[in-house]
Amino acid sequence: MKNEILLSLPNWVTTSFPYIRLVLLILMVVFSLAMIIVVLFQPSSGDGMGAISGQVSDTFYSKNKGRSLEGIMKRLTIVLAICLFVISILFFITVVVFIGA
Repeated sequence: MKNEILLSLPNWVTTSFPYIRLVLLILMVVFSLAMIIVVLFQPSSGDGMGAISGQVSDTFYSKNKGRSLEGIMKRLTIVLAICLFVISILFFITVVVFIGA
């Protein structure tokens, strides 16, 4: 099975797999570290609950949360997670094709 897959691929593809995997691995490490940093810098949210009464408070800040730094950090976390997911899937596809499992 491995030989059939590798024979059907052009020669430049099979010789470049180690370099592709190295680049994908480096990208996974960079995106992982960036995601850790972004998550650590996010403020903890109390979901707008009052500390004493437990009532939800609708403030200007809670209505415009998407434009604040917290909203930007939340979107950045989602984007980084999606990029990390796609890169890890690509990495493991290259491993499976190259090894021929």
